[in-house]
Amino acid sequence: MEPRRTAVQAPIQLRIADDIRMQIERGEQAPGDSLPTLAEICEQWSCSMNSARGAMNLLKAQGLVDAGRGKAPRVRVPVRKVVRSSDRHQVEKDLAIRPESERAVIGEAETNLNMSIAEQKFSAHYDVIDASPELAEIFKVPSGEPLLRRRYEAHDSQTGHLLSYSVSHLPVALVRNNPAILDDNNEPWPGGTQHQLLTVGVEITRMVDEVTARMPTTVEAQAWGLAEGIPLLFCRRISYDLDGRVVEISDADYPADRTEFRFVTELKTWPKKRQAGSGTDRGN
Repeated sequence: MEPRRTAVQAPIQLRIADDIRMQIERGEQAPGDSLPTLAEICEQWSCSMNSARGAMNLLKAQGLVDAGRGKAPRVRVPVRKVVRSSDRHQVEKDLAIRPESERAVIGEAETNLNMSIAEQKFSAHYDVIDASPELAEIFKVPSGEPLLRRRYEAHDSQTGHLLSYSVSHLPVALVRNNPAILDDNNEPWPGGTQHQLLTVGVEITRMVDEVTARMPTTVEAQAWGLAEGIPLLFCRRISYDLDGRVVEISDADYPADRTEFRFVTELKTWPKKRQAGSGTDRGN
């Protein structure tokens, strides 16, 4: 969208915020540039301190400005973005059948964040829970069926902020033939979930990703190091085996300012006869 004012007879704080926002959108104010102080805003726009503060709060809520007590307002510097492509599911599946020496070198931590697990503070916590009605319905099992719940976290070793967070559920009955899968001391598992399932004779053939979003709580914003106005994305990945059975439900959180979802959809070609007749079928 081209930079333009909000289409209302705006109060002064919105007009100020619009002016500064459009300067940022036009590139007149670059990431990291200092912005006018509250006192300078009051002088430049002939407004009260409350109006200047309101304008700055609007800009912060839009994720355009970093500011706080004792900090001069600046144009927000974008954080490093991670592309999470559906292509990685096939990469992880191919890796699952490789020798352990290869599986140990690269795993979901690397394919998720494009950084070595050595740069992350990784943790995994397992427990067994009763399936909630919601999960039981998706797994097509009775409510209360034992599920292995696996919680994964990775933190930036320098800032302490979250890099990734996910919760996975697997039916205990599906994996109990390999007790090693039930033990979080075996994390990080070379080859990840797809190799774990391979050891019990399960092959994933389809994954469905469902993405939603909401604003974070104060605790979530603090954990991720989110600037004001940045939402969280939530992706539920449902994995199916050869028989169409749900074998894993994984819920992961992603900050919207540093995540790009890329879904690749392969489309089947039309039959040769249909292609040949495409020019004469118009309107039918």
